[in-house]
Amino acid sequence: MGEGRGSRQATAPLNVEFLHFMKTSIAILAAGLGTRMKSNLAKVLHRAGGFTLVEHAVRAARAVAEPSDIIAVIGHQADSVKNVLEPYGVGSALQTEQRGTGHALSMAQEALGNAGGRLVVLYGDVPLLSGETIRRLVSLYDESGKAGVVITCSLDDPTGYGRIVRAGDGTVAAIVEEKAASEEQRAIRQINSGIYCFNADLVWKHLAEIGTANPAGEYYLTDIVEILRKYGHGVVPMLIEDFSEILGINNRVELAQVDEILRKRKAHALMLEGVTIERPDTVVIDLDVRVGRDVVVESGVRLLGSTVIGEGSVIGAGSVLTNAVIGERVLIAPYTIVSDSEIGEDAHVGPFARLRQNNQVGANAHIGNFVELKETRMGKGAKANHLAYLGDSVIGTKTNIGAGTITCNYDGVNKHQTRIGEHAFIGSNSTLVAPIEIGDRAYVGAGSVLTKPVPAESLALGRAHQVVKAGWKPKAGTKKG
Repeated sequence: MGEGRGSRQATAPLNVEFLHFMKTSIAILAAGLGTRMKSNLAKVLHRAGGFTLVEHAVRAARAVAEPSDIIAVIGHQADSVKNVLEPYGVGSALQTEQRGTGHALSMAQEALGNAGGRLVVLYGDVPLLSGETIRRLVSLYDESGKAGVVITCSLDDPTGYGRIVRAGDGTVAAIVEEKAASEEQRAIRQINSGIYCFNADLVWKHLAEIGTANPAGEYYLTDIVEILRKYGHGVVPMLIEDFSEILGINNRVELAQVDEILRKRKAHALMLEGVTIERPDTVVIDLDVRVGRDVVVESGVRLLGSTVIGEGSVIGAGSVLTNAVIGERVLIAPYTIVSDSEIGEDAHVGPFARLRQNNQVGANAHIGNFVELKETRMGKGAKANHLAYLGDSVIGTKTNIGAGTITCNYDGVNKHQTRIGEHAFIGSNSTLVAPIEIGDRAYVGAGSVLTKPVPAESLALGRAHQVVKAGWKPKAGTKKG
C-alpha cells in the first residue's frame, strides 16, 4: 500500500438532493511494480480468486460507475495491464514515473476530462473491497454534504498504518503517516485505507497544491485532506468493521491469504445454495464459477474460469475444470481435466480423461479412462471407453470407439478432420488417417490402418497380411533373449 495507507500506508454545504444525480468517476491507482512481491510481474497482474488484482478493483468499481467513467492509472508493464482491462471497457492513464499517489491521481485528471460530480479513488492492489462498500461510501458522501469521505477501520494494532486524526466536530483533521506521527498520534487506532469519495471539482482545483515535503519526496494524496480543510471543506470518516476489505497486497504471503479468503467465501456461498463440497479446504473455485443444486464436489477439485455445472452432477476427486459447461447429472470421474468444452446431460467422463479445446460431448455419452479429445464432437450416447485420442473429429450418435483408437489429424503442416457416422463401430487399435469419413453403421476391424473413406454399412479391414514361418530360427551369431 502507499503513503498514509500505512507502511503498507468549505464552502456552503453541498446540495445533497442534486448530488444523487451527479456523475461518479473512479480512478484506480495501479501503476506500481510492487517490489516486495519479488516478481518480474507487475503486482496488479498477480491473481487471487481467479482474477488479477486490478480486475477485482474494476469489478467492484462497476457497482457505482459506468466502465467509460473508470480510469486505471498504470505504469509498470502498462501494455499487459491494458490487455487485462480492455475487456471491461475501462480506460487508462499512464504514469511513467511513480512519484506518489497524489501524482498518480493527477495522471487520471486529463483522462477523466476534469469531470465534476463524485470522484472515487481506489487501488489496484486491494482485491477484497466489495461493490456494496463502495456504494455505502458514495451514499455517505451524498448524505454528508462534505467535500469527501475516507474509509477507515479501527485496529487493535495499527502499527504501520497512517492514522486518522479527528477534529472536534468529528471530521478528519489530518491523515498522518506513522513515521511522521507523534507518540499521541501513534496511539490512535483508527487507520487510513486511502480509499476516498471526493467532490471532484474541489480535488481537481486543489490537487496541484500537494507538495513533496516528506521523507520520500513524493506527492501524497493524504495531504489533500488538510488542503481541503484549509479552504473550509470537510472530509468525514466512514468506519467499516471488516478490515480485510481494505487489505492491500504487498507480498506473496498476503496474496495467498487474500486468495484463501476469496475462495472460502465462494465455497461457503455455494454450500448455502445446495452444493455439497466434501472437503472445502481442499478445493479451488474461481469467483465466476456457477454450480447447480445437489452437485457433489469431491476433494482436491479445481473449478476455474467461467465453468458452469448443472444440477445433480458429480465432480470427482482431483478433477480440473476450466471454462467448462457441464450438463445435469453428469459424472466427472476422478482426475479428469476438462477445458473449454461442453458436456451434455447424463454423460460419463473419466477417470483420467482429458478434454481440451472446444469439445462437445452429447447427452449419455461415455468418455473413459485415458481418452483425450481435442476439437471433437461426440454424438448422443457415443462411447470411447478406453485409451483413445480423438482430435478434430465428429463422432455420430451411439457410435463405439474401441480402445487404442487414434485419429491422425496432423500431417506436419495442417490439421484434418475425421468424420464417423451414427451407430458405427471402430475396432480396438484402429488408426484413422485424416481426412477420412466413415459412414453410418460401418464397422472397422481391430488393428486397422485406414486412409480411405468407408461407406455406410460396410466392413473395413486395413491390416497387413499375417505371415507365420514355422520352425524359423535366427541366423548364426544373432543374439537371442
